Amino acid sequence: MDHPPAATRLKILYAIQGTGNGHLSRARDIIPLLREKGDLDILISGSQADVGLPYPVKYKLSGLSFIFGKKGGIDLMATFRKSNLKRLYQEMKILPVEDYDLVINDFEPVSAWACRMKHKACIGLSHQAAVISKKSPKPKKKDPIGKSILFNYAPVTSAYGFHFEAYENSIFTPVIRSQIRNAIAEDKKHSTVYLPAYSDQRIIRVLREIKNIEWEVFSKHSRKEYRDGQIHVRPVQNEAFVESLITCSGILCGAGFETPAEALFLKKKLMVIPMKGQYEQQCNAAAVHKLGVPVLKSLKKKHHNQIKKWTRSDQSISVHYPDHTEAILDMIIHEYRNKKADPEIPPHSPIHSVKRLREKSLGAILNQLANK
Repeated sequence: MDHPPAATRLKILYAIQGTGNGHLSRARDIIPLLREKGDLDILISGSQADVGLPYPVKYKLSGLSFIFGKKGGIDLMATFRKSNLKRLYQEMKILPVEDYDLVINDFEPVSAWACRMKHKACIGLSHQAAVISKKSPKPKKKDPIGKSILFNYAPVTSAYGFHFEAYENSIFTPVIRSQIRNAIAEDKKHSTVYLPAYSDQRIIRVLREIKNIEWEVFSKHSRKEYRDGQIHVRPVQNEAFVESLITCSGILCGAGFETPAEALFLKKKLMVIPMKGQYEQQCNAAAVHKLGVPVLKSLKKKHHNQIKKWTRSDQSISVHYPDHTEAILDMIIHEYRNKKADPEIPPHSPIHSVKRLREKSLGAILNQLANK
């Protein structure tokens, strides 16, 4: 594809959340398309991801990460202890968002708050943008803190989202990375497990009860590969995980977005366990349950009969996830060029100090985490 003349090329900042693997997995397919459409710089903030990017990253920032626990949820106290508003404020202050024509944000807080600080448009392109839509499925149980985090963690001026179904015009079906989209699915008679919020010991203790199943467990907590009977524990590594997913009979995983979406695309059996205290995953669980996916509240021995039943089931769920990523990016850029994606930004009280940041919504989130 021919590049447009240098004088008309957009200068684009693509900012990506680095907590978990889904954002970076999706970015692997979005980045080469954005590079064709403008001069692209990449920003990643946060930690906890196991997937790397085969592209140069201009800004690697600390941001604000959520820390996985080992009992089925986010470790709220570890998250609070590692939160550093002074550092976050400095990162926001020095990030030159004003130098870019277009800032595209995948639930990344530094660029989002820097844009708000500097009165700059910020375009959300994330799963979270779809989750907060009034038309997306929600759990029965209310979670005001979780809802507050989704709304205030990375505020944007306009948003486009990805979800399991296109619930409204600004929501699209998932980006299925080419590595999965072009794969030929097989069944080599193992079940893949990815539950990063649970310890290896907890997973093994439950799965040991289910005989005659070969389990491939991808561990967030082990750097060494080992076996425990029919349970094969492996460190998380992208190529190994993709191979296991493509060749599995089914996958037992958290109620994130990308992995369940890829499993559905590959027509694999799927069972999910949403993370405790993670509102986004509770919303995702509600969405896949509507599609016919079984949902467990937690990973406990008392649930082993439900897991056993699932391994023996003939689950078949049909989804249609076309490759429309480039069309979505073209739409965003077209609207930017017509100034539709850069509306008059609502006035905000200035963020001119760490104290002021603490008083804003982001600081309120951290206080809620500390007091929970």
